[in-house]
Amino acid sequence: MKNYLKNEKLIGKIEKIRSKNNVNWMDILRLAFKHDPKNAAKIVKKIHSDDKRISSIVKKLGK
Repeated sequence: MKNYLKNEKLIGKIEKIRSKNNVNWMDILRLAFKHDPKNAAKIVKKIHSDDKRISSIVKKLGK
């Protein structure tokens, strides 16, 4: 139970940081599409492709 509470506290900290980082990510995305939508779209496609590869690896870890 003690480890569970410690882990929950750490997970909460990560969640808080990630929520702020998600706002930063969205701000960058808006800025990129505002100033150079064509290149922003290319970059987002690359990010999406890499994210799919990462998800595939994570699935293997979950087995």
